[in-house]
Amino acid sequence: MEQTTIDLLTRIADALERLAPAPPAALDLTLADAFVWHPLPAHLEPVRRVSRVEIGLLKGVERQKSILAENTMRFARGLPANNAMLWGARGMGKSSLVKAIHAVANQDRPGSLVLIEIHREDIRTLPDLLNLLRAESRRCLILCDDLSFEKEDADYKALKSVLDGGIEGRPDNVLFYATSNRRHLMPRDMIENERSTAINPNESIEEKVSLSDRFGLWLGFHNCDQPTFLAMVDGYAADLGLPVTAEVLHAEAIEWSVGRGARSGRVAWQFIQELAGRLGVGMKAA
Repeated sequence: MEQTTIDLLTRIADALERLAPAPPAALDLTLADAFVWHPLPAHLEPVRRVSRVEIGLLKGVERQKSILAENTMRFARGLPANNAMLWGARGMGKSSLVKAIHAVANQDRPGSLVLIEIHREDIRTLPDLLNLLRAESRRCLILCDDLSFEKEDADYKALKSVLDGGIEGRPDNVLFYATSNRRHLMPRDMIENERSTAINPNESIEEKVSLSDRFGLWLGFHNCDQPTFLAMVDGYAADLGLPVTAEVLHAEAIEWSVGRGARSGRVAWQFIQELAGRLGVGMKAA
């Protein structure tokens, strides 16, 4: 009976070992220049080809481009830099600008900067990611695209702590960029609801608005006018070498924007994809 029990326990132990998840692979930031963070199990997935637009094709955001590029290049050189919030109109190139500047930084100083994307729903695991990166030698730019918070969402408190660095401080090799359509990352009715239910309404508002204050750089992106929209279209068309006259290109682009009810870099790019398809011209690889 004793040997039977031992054999049974051995089989159970072997089965449990097979069911146990494999230990996470050691972190290796030399595998790529860009990664996506996955918290369960905690690992960074290499991105072999980043989907991006060349920085010269981003029109109508010259001031934002200059400020963010200077901040990012300073960080890539090992100097202090600020976390940045890119907020404003949809489709005006907020995340595209971050990815384009990341490429420029690595062209200027090869291998100097790692881009890490963290999804909005994983923002509460940001402290875990920072702990992984703290001991790394490569400098890391974390990007959270379309960051915002809704009612009953307490993740913003974890983000505030991370941006301030907590007791350990933000790692010197990590910078955090976020894009959002909202200046203060949360809807007005959420802020007003906090005001109405708080013992001290002003303190409640300060609690919410102070999240945005944690970012050293605020860069606003606004809807573009028609000349800027057409400049975007011209740039994309020239880059692809589309066989179309300027008159036809502009007329069709304006008609497209009217149909979409908006003018933005995203709308310009969608129009160019449509036109390139009709003309039989392939899109360039990023």
